[in-house]
Amino acid sequence: MIRILITDDHAVVRRGIMQILAEAPDIRVAAQAGTGGETLQATRKGNYDVLVLDISLPDISGMEVLKQVLTLKPDLRVLILSMHSEQQYALRALRAGAVGYLTKDSLPGELIAAIRQVARGDRYITRSLAQSLAAELRREVTQSPQKPLSDRESEVLRLLAAGKTVSDIAAQISLSVKTISTYRARILEKLGLETTAEIIRYAIQNDLVE
Repeated sequence: MIRILITDDHAVVRRGIMQILAEAPDIRVAAQAGTGGETLQATRKGNYDVLVLDISLPDISGMEVLKQVLTLKPDLRVLILSMHSEQQYALRALRAGAVGYLTKDSLPGELIAAIRQVARGDRYITRSLAQSLAAELRREVTQSPQKPLSDRESEVLRLLAAGKTVSDIAAQISLSVKTISTYRARILEKLGLETTAEIIRYAIQNDLVE
């Protein structure tokens, strides 16, 4: 029996995933979480074979949750299930330790197949994602027009693009205002931007905001 922990901030989505997985006799949803904090708490208390994790969470970014979860339980298999396209986050997620990436418009059977595959110890990557990853890796080798953002910098960028102030962000992710200001300065420098308005425009142009 494959024990699953589901993390998504929308109860309707969690229920939908549970209904899909109920069709698989070898898969059991052992717990569910709506925030990053709840996910970490569940990870500490229980043992699961696969974590189905959303990238967009209200308290902690899914990327940060991924890293912390794997610190707590290195053998836990993390499958990302996100509304964001593969090109946006898949490579970063895989590098951070995820073993698969699916978008929420995937067919129900594909989700079940992905869970079974990663539970066996394999990775789950769609053909389109494999092609995209190969192209991205080639691009990274041949050119680097911008310095890559760290996961924390990417998180701050998305929050700034969502209209959050530096103080709002500091409170939300439990860091000091000075630290968030430093992240903002690094983002501006790495992306060759000058203002928060340009950060917002950059995020919209690159489909980094919901």
